[in-house]
Amino acid sequence: MNPRTDFIENRTFDELLAGQQALLQRSVTADDIKAFALVSGDVNPAHVDAEYAEASRFHGVIAHGMFAGALISSVLGTEFPGPGTIYIAQSLHFHRPVRVGDRLSVQVTVIDKDAETRNVRLDCAVLNQLQQTVVSGEALVRAPTSKVLRPRADLPTLHLFDPDTRLRDWMAGLATQAGQTGTADRPALPCAVVHPCDALALRAALAARDQGLIVPLLVAPEARLRALAAELGLPLDGVEIVDVPHSHAAARRAAELAVHGQVQALMKGSLHTDELLGAVLAEPGLRTARRLSHLFRFEVPAYPKPLLVTDAAVNIRPSLEEKADIVRNAVDLARALGVARPKVALLSAVETVTPRLASTLDAAALCKMAERGQILHALLDGPLAFDNAISREAALLKGIDSPVAGDADVLVLPDLEAGNILAKQLEHLAGAASCGVVLGARVPIALTSRSDPVLSRVASAALARVMAQRP
Repeated sequence: MNPRTDFIENRTFDELLAGQQALLQRSVTADDIKAFALVSGDVNPAHVDAEYAEASRFHGVIAHGMFAGALISSVLGTEFPGPGTIYIAQSLHFHRPVRVGDRLSVQVTVIDKDAETRNVRLDCAVLNQLQQTVVSGEALVRAPTSKVLRPRADLPTLHLFDPDTRLRDWMAGLATQAGQTGTADRPALPCAVVHPCDALALRAALAARDQGLIVPLLVAPEARLRALAAELGLPLDGVEIVDVPHSHAAARRAAELAVHGQVQALMKGSLHTDELLGAVLAEPGLRTARRLSHLFRFEVPAYPKPLLVTDAAVNIRPSLEEKADIVRNAVDLARALGVARPKVALLSAVETVTPRLASTLDAAALCKMAERGQILHALLDGPLAFDNAISREAALLKGIDSPVAGDADVLVLPDLEAGNILAKQLEHLAGAASCGVVLGARVPIALTSRSDPVLSRVASAALARVMAQRP
């Protein structure tokens, strides 16, 4: 193979000799298989559906047969003979499956050449790390007559990211900890699901139960709920139902259940956020010294770790004191999620403190409060513009030396408008997957939009469980 990795150089017909060989080695990753499926359109479940593949004769996901064939083509087209080569024919035999983690060696050897046609016949073989033949065959090509030396193309990096999968993996980890019915130290969480009277809300409550996250107590008009379940073909056997006449009564009753310790969390169904939070605030037994605030947990394709965004749903124009509680709630959630000392970015439009932007003054004051121990267990910095908070490169270009910039765990927005706009942009433009929870009450409240999918709702229940069962 050509040792000059920054250039592609071919072998002309005259340079090729019988017995000459080229070698390419490649380790197979799950992303390789997904990328090949995307490009080829071959979505055979043996390649992309882990559950199906596990039950197949191969007992796991395997690569497409032509993935190995494409590696042979890579050798022929880029190195041996290389640029100027014309493919004429190829015959391949597939002997063994290729799996994730296999280390493949692609060997191409000249068998003979025809001076009249410039055709070259090559033996092709792909072996795995056990030196077992995976693919064998021959290729017939017309070799180039002119020497080619070209800079290797600078191709864009291919990033494969499925935020929903990352969200599911996180929840699967929680369910594994709890088991399908919970364990003694991490039992499934008793949770009042408030007015789950549409398909999404009811499916989400039962899915969260099936994943071992919650023990749902459905607070809703029972006749309406049972009619919906029958229509959807969802059995309610073993599920406790608290019959109430309407959504307002459901919110009040759920708050009462939480006060009396019958449930350890609330989960929003098909009612307005104001109805649910109004009932919580009206119940003195659920109030704490903290301000209620909402947090989104995002899986963002362009960001390497989960990102918490607050507040995008509850506090419209929070004061400095209210922002301090918003930060404290966010720190509590981050720590419950395993971040021992979360990095909190206090966002504004600029990075400098100026009296013309009140959010910059609040950010500076919050940082001073953290320095003096009024906000604990976190690193705070601000004001920071959004790009500086999530991009270390942007921060360095602006001369910002900060342990938070470019590596934030939490983004604290100046007001609800900014928070709501950012959250929707992450979802609809950046392809992020989200879940959300309200903190500051005696029990956590799984809270999402009424249009959110089942996955987001179940993940919100998972967030509530994490907070309710934190040490």
